[in-house]
Amino acid sequence: MSLAGTALRTVPIAAMLIVNTASASPGERDKLNACQAMVAHEAQTLQTGATATTAPDAAELARCRQIIKEWTLRDSRMSVDEQGHPLR
Repeated sequence: MSLAGTALRTVPIAAMLIVNTASASPGERDKLNACQAMVAHEAQTLQTGATATTAPDAAELARCRQIIKEWTLRDSRMSVDEQGHPLR
């Protein structure tokens, strides 16, 4: 498959991700919190040098890091918090 064909397939997927992130459903914040906890736990485990008994796989950690990144970008564009109160 050519590079142009690959790019044409990925553009709609990227657009769907942006739309889904901009209009998050109520359970999305729970996913963010769970991912933040997982990434923090993984960082703590790596820092102490202990081996985790139930270590998440690399794909799951990468997905969580992407969710956190998307929320960070989304929140940086918002002028109100989750309850609709102005941030400033």
